[in-house]
Amino acid sequence: MEIATSMAQDAGDRRADVDASCSHSMMPLLSARRLTGTPSAIAAATLSYDAGPDDLWVGTEVLRTYTDDGARRAMTDLRALIDRCPTLAPSGQGVGGSYRFAVAPGPQLGDDSVHVSHTTTSDLGTLEWDTMLVRIGTTLVVVQAEGNKPGGGRYLTQVAEAALHRYQTTGS
Repeated sequence: MEIATSMAQDAGDRRADVDASCSHSMMPLLSARRLTGTPSAIAAATLSYDAGPDDLWVGTEVLRTYTDDGARRAMTDLRALIDRCPTLAPSGQGVGGSYRFAVAPGPQLGDDSVHVSHTTTSDLGTLEWDTMLVRIGTTLVVVQAEGNKPGGGRYLTQVAEAALHRYQTTGS
């Protein structure tokens, strides 16, 4: 396991209903790479699992702690953004394709949880990025599966459950 040494800042108090257009600049928010709100602390780790001879699962785990109801607002904003912008068209850069975002079925964990499915389809094929966000009080445990082939999110729930259990027992 590698510990991430840097990560992009969250979007701050930028609310979901402020953005007028669904553009590529919203991709980090739609995919839960960035969230609205301002966490008081963030920790991240890169995860990998050798799932077979030609199958490497890669993901990240991010722990965000807020001093107020920012965790709840971040999840509400994420759901609203995906409802408003479920599809983004090609940006004109690189290979053409489409980006689809959806709140997918998933287990109910913690005080609230959401499973975000992000699918990219292009001339080169289809990739999936799945994210599980679990809120426990003022903390978000976020587990993301990185650009796997279809079906690659199969470890997401197990990793999210393990991360939640570790947080509940150790606070980290």
